[in-house]
Amino acid sequence: MNTSVTTTARLLGAGLRALLVLTVVTGIVYPLAVTGIAQGLFPGRANGSETESGGRVVGSSLIGQAYNLPLKDGQETPEPDLTWFQGRPANGLGANSVNTQYELILSGATNRSADNAELVAWVRAARAAVVEDNSVPGHTVDPADVPADAVTSSGSGLDPHISPEYAQLQVHRVAERNGLSAARVRDLVAAHTEGRTLGFLGEPRVNVLELNVALKELAAGD
Repeated sequence: MNTSVTTTARLLGAGLRALLVLTVVTGIVYPLAVTGIAQGLFPGRANGSETESGGRVVGSSLIGQAYNLPLKDGQETPEPDLTWFQGRPANGLGANSVNTQYELILSGATNRSADNAELVAWVRAARAAVVEDNSVPGHTVDPADVPADAVTSSGSGLDPHISPEYAQLQVHRVAERNGLSAARVRDLVAAHTEGRTLGFLGEPRVNVLELNVALKELAAGD
C-alpha cells in the first residue's frame, strides 16, 4: 500500500514539474523570444505593417479597405468616394451573425462558379460602374480595357493590392477630382507599382492604401 502511494506521489510530482517547465518554456520563454526576434528584425511587420499619414496610423498595408462616402439617409449601400483610388470589390466579405456584441467583418470568397447567374450579374454591374466612374470629359473608358481585378473580389475579400492596369485606368478620374495633371498621377502610380516577388513570383501590383496616402500628400503640396 505504501509503495503504491509513494509511486503515485512520485508520478504526480514528475507530471507537475513537467507541466511547470513546459508552461514556462512554451508559454513565456518561447513567445518572448519570438516577439523579441520579430521586433528586432522586422518591427514594421511585427506591429501589423501599419501605414501612417499625417502622423497617425490610417491602416495596415496588408488589409484592403473601402474608400466610400458617408451613408445618406435611407441609403444602405455607400457610394465610392471617387477622389481616391478604389480597390477590388469585396463581395466575398460576410457579416457577423454569431457575436452580435461587435461589428465584425468575416473574410471570405463568394464561392460561386464562373457561370453563376448572380456572379455574372455582379461582374457586369461592376464593369458598368467602373466605366461610368472613370470616364471623364476628354477620356472615355473602353469596357474592354477593364481588368478582371476591377470587377471581381479576391479569395479573402481583403486584398490590399490592385493591378497596375486597374490603377492606370483610374488615373484620369483621380487627377480631375484632385486638380492634378494626369501625367503626375500616372507617375505616382508607376512609383508605387511593385514588381513580382523575387522577380518571378506573383504579378506586378499596387498597394491602394499606400498609393492613396501618397496621393493625399501630392494633392496637399499643390
